Amino acid sequence: MKRFLIGVLIAGMAFTAQADEGMWLLPMLQKFNEEAMRNIGCRLTAEDIYNINNASLKDAIVQFGGGCTAEVISGQGLLSTNHHCGYGSIQRLSSPEKNYLEDGFFAKSLDEEIPVPGLTVKFMKSMEDVTGQLAKLDGDAELEKAATEANPHCTARVVSFYNNNVWYLIVYQTFKDIRFVGAPPASMGKFGGEADNWMWPRHTCDFSLFRIYADADNNPADYSKDNKPYTPVKSLKISLKGVQEGDFTFIMGYPGRTQRFQTAAQLQDMVEANNLRVEARTVRQKVMWDEMMADPVVRLQYANKFAGSANGWKKWQGEDLAFKKLNIIGREEEKEAELGKWINKKKSRREAWGSAIEDIDNYIRTRKEGYQNALLLMETFGNMEILQKLLGSRGFREEDYNKEVDRKISKAVVDFYLDKVKPENKIQIKGWDLTKENSGEFIDWLFEGENVEGAKAVEEAMNTTLSFSIKEEGGDVYRKATKNFAAALLAWKKGEPSYPDANFTMRLTYGSVKPYSPKDGVSYWYWCTANGILEKEDPDDYEFRVPAKVHDLIVNKDFGRYADKDGQLHTCFLSNNDITGGNSGSPVLDADGNLIGLAFDGNWESMSSDVMFEPDLQRCINVDIRYVLWMVEKWGEAHNIISELEFVK
Repeated sequence: MKRFLIGVLIAGMAFTAQADEGMWLLPMLQKFNEEAMRNIGCRLTAEDIYNINNASLKDAIVQFGGGCTAEVISGQGLLSTNHHCGYGSIQRLSSPEKNYLEDGFFAKSLDEEIPVPGLTVKFMKSMEDVTGQLAKLDGDAELEKAATEANPHCTARVVSFYNNNVWYLIVYQTFKDIRFVGAPPASMGKFGGEADNWMWPRHTCDFSLFRIYADADNNPADYSKDNKPYTPVKSLKISLKGVQEGDFTFIMGYPGRTQRFQTAAQLQDMVEANNLRVEARTVRQKVMWDEMMADPVVRLQYANKFAGSANGWKKWQGEDLAFKKLNIIGREEEKEAELGKWINKKKSRREAWGSAIEDIDNYIRTRKEGYQNALLLMETFGNMEILQKLLGSRGFREEDYNKEVDRKISKAVVDFYLDKVKPENKIQIKGWDLTKENSGEFIDWLFEGENVEGAKAVEEAMNTTLSFSIKEEGGDVYRKATKNFAAALLAWKKGEPSYPDANFTMRLTYGSVKPYSPKDGVSYWYWCTANGILEKEDPDDYEFRVPAKVHDLIVNKDFGRYADKDGQLHTCFLSNNDITGGNSGSPVLDADGNLIGLAFDGNWESMSSDVMFEPDLQRCINVDIRYVLWMVEKWGEAHNIISELEFVK
């Protein structure tokens, strides 16, 4: 019954949201967001965006590979997403002889498109609030089964929101025959590398192209040479007019995780955990990078592993700085103090929610040392590929493995582990009293002769250590407390705007094109041009190489129809849309729903944005669609791709 009441409470809120904050649920747009969007320039109705009975914009948006967003941009199922979203797939398709990652690639016909084993995309067909229904059932399986049976070629799942206070039934259609169509060379798709990651100004041509294939009836199917390009319900039209300051923008996509319904204790715990991860990854990435720069074969083998590790590594550093500069923990503590005062004014509130914050604090404090020890173990021993190889781990790929590189990384991370671990928490491996003095001998013991029995001994020791470290005491109390904390916040702020934390479900965020000033005396424009590519170009720095053809095209100002009215090629632009990881590849849309760019990053000064939105600082970094198509047409000469797009003036 409580679950039902919270659903009613949320449905009754009078939303008057800021135009730039919020990751909004699509079924709620008409009631809560349509007027606010229209007031700042949107020319679409809520039904143009989300409609379960007729084609709408949501039918052009997919979850790409489980961790990004993509959009359908042609009537033949062509998808655009970020380069860093397609990065792993492109790397797996590449070889030293055909290095699509390093050299770039564009298919000049359907026959040249390359199947990507294991890659899937998901369309959301519908989502329905079932909080009240679940209150009358023993579980969610019954609802999921009924919805799956009622929607051929689809699957359904019940998903929780607001810390398990609200539940939605979401129906998805998953396509499994996805083919690689094109991407720029890594020197452009990842231009600036880790140096520019999370930074502005930006000149990264962060896009890649794929295509959905379906069976003869346009339904999802496993790969077959007989499959045909998918005919979508909806595809996006493309605008080449560019953006001006103040233009309305909105983004639809699949944001991953935010922490806007967590306590100060939870946030502090998160920061400390991430700082440990940063330390461990600094050690691992240093070895990996040196080996990658020394050998192009290793560079290809480890490119995706390095990129995946480094993205979080840099984000967490920026997050820690922003937490301190913006006093995130202190502001959360002030909010909790005010919430506590409100709760204590009524007996019913005290009984329902009075112990929530204290229960969370107690749990975090009790499990802290064990949790840190488990993280340390997973970031070190857990990243030794030799264990994955010898134990037959499902995700291990021999073609992406170099034994000597792994040996060097393993030695470095084990020494880091031994420096950090408390003696009483140290892993106990049968036959070893592991120390820094004998760690080299230990590594050789594992690597020489590929010691399967040794790997099993390490696995057993890890499992024992992890089991002890993360033994859950008070877990049920903690889960109830987090649920009650969110329920209290919703009740306290009844009548004010609220949206649930991101959880990889489709959301919409709206705002406008906007510059920002990160500190006194510094102001950033809202756009960048190709001139910045030449200003940053450094042939001796792997992250700032520029292909000769790109260099010449820019010098000769050969921008064609993709030039802005100022005659320049605009590369990226800023908006104040509210995004996070998972939104990568999301379409940036204008007031009429036309594609104007792809969201790909946040800015360094607001790295605490997963916890608190900062209106004056938070910006979404978007690659201009004109830059994308210039690369396709002028560099890739893929006129076949350009010809299937629909442009609007």
